[in-house]
Amino acid sequence: MQQIINYLLILIKWQSQVITYLCILAFGKAFKPKTEKVTDKKYMKLSVDPLPIFGEPPIQQVWDYADLLKEYFAKHGKELRPVRRRGGKVPPEDATCPYCGAPPDYVYDNNGGRGAFWCKVCDEKFAVRKPSKDDEPYCPFCYHKLELRKTRKDFDIYRCYNGDCPFRQKNLSAMTAEQKALFKRSPHLFKTRFIYRKFHFQFTPLSKQNEYVPLVELPRITASPHVLGLILTYHINYAISLRKTAALMFDVHGVKISHQTIANYCDAVAPRIKPFVDHFEYELSDSFCGDETYIKIGGVWNYVFFFFDAVKKIILSYRVQKLRGWKSAAMAINDVLVKAKGKSEAIPEGLNLITDGNPIYLLAQHWFAQHGINFDVTQVIGLTNDDPVSKEYRPLKQIIERLNRTFKGNYKPTTGFGTDLGAISKLTLFVAYFNFLRPHSGIDSKIPAVIPELEALPHMPAKWCELIRLGERFAMENAA
Repeated sequence: MQQIINYLLILIKWQSQVITYLCILAFGKAFKPKTEKVTDKKYMKLSVDPLPIFGEPPIQQVWDYADLLKEYFAKHGKELRPVRRRGGKVPPEDATCPYCGAPPDYVYDNNGGRGAFWCKVCDEKFAVRKPSKDDEPYCPFCYHKLELRKTRKDFDIYRCYNGDCPFRQKNLSAMTAEQKALFKRSPHLFKTRFIYRKFHFQFTPLSKQNEYVPLVELPRITASPHVLGLILTYHINYAISLRKTAALMFDVHGVKISHQTIANYCDAVAPRIKPFVDHFEYELSDSFCGDETYIKIGGVWNYVFFFFDAVKKIILSYRVQKLRGWKSAAMAINDVLVKAKGKSEAIPEGLNLITDGNPIYLLAQHWFAQHGINFDVTQVIGLTNDDPVSKEYRPLKQIIERLNRTFKGNYKPTTGFGTDLGAISKLTLFVAYFNFLRPHSGIDSKIPAVIPELEALPHMPAKWCELIRLGERFAMENAA
């Protein structure tokens, strides 16, 4: 094999020389082949700005017209009289000056009844407009209305076009001389204006929506339920591959079973315990962290979004997604919010999620905020503690990374999954084992979520069988 590779490399090099020689014959000695150079192109990273103001923001009153009238009297020795109307141009009753509160008696109609006015007391001009819609976005820095810039598949992009916006001026002043020169040549490489994304996502927040896992008929086990418990113990608890589990069942217990039958058992058990795992009333802390990792399904890389209670050591979300986008992050966060809310009507105040620097979590946070659901997202960026936030929250980020390593240790023997059902089944069984069956060293070797019915059982195969029974009972009770 190595000889074939060496021969092909020599052949490719010879063909390249022949092509270069033919090009020189055709175009003359001026022809020079392009050398391959590594280019470092600067790409603008995705950033998420604060939420805009919805509905036109009111002008903040600066003065009190009564104080201004007193100052006028003290300065001129006479009172400032109301406006003397000529030509019948009378402002409407709601034309009160927003800057000093002067009534319409002191307000000029400045453009013949078309909505522009001028206050005689404070000498400010203003307009009385129709009330704006509650969902119209305005820049929170300069209060200018945002204009629609682009329409994409998942969201619309609005931008503030005010050249004097403090947000824009701050970004421009923060540029170095080199960046300013580049900005003049290629302004599209920099983000200087305030941007707001209005999302289009058909997903109900704080709902108990989960991946659909079709219920597979549980194959008839000719030996006993204890065999099923043994199979799950070897395959899930000890991360033994399907083929080695089948060999172990035959060599140790004398049960002849194929690896495909074991996979069928897992695909049938997972949907029976998934509702129980997802809707169990966990006792949670207030320290939640999240991250994503890779798995292979059908030869294609997919993503698993984990969210974890760092104190109670409970996995709260384990979403399998094909894309590493903000919608995937939003669905994973929704799992956390549903569990954190419990039986109450709202999520706990001051809820904070710790993630890495991926901006998809901030986009998901904005999507929830548009639905009136507010929580904080703290991002730990980089591998070193270069800022106070990273220094404070680095331990939580390391905890979720250890969870990823634990899962990868269980996932590695599979060498990937053939179908989405197989991936979700394995993840469901892993989470059930992690939350209900696995002693955790971080909590003094205790079980993260204690179930009394499981504690009284003598061994792990019996606990798996009881967990399946609890899952089926939970499904029947909630179906009724």
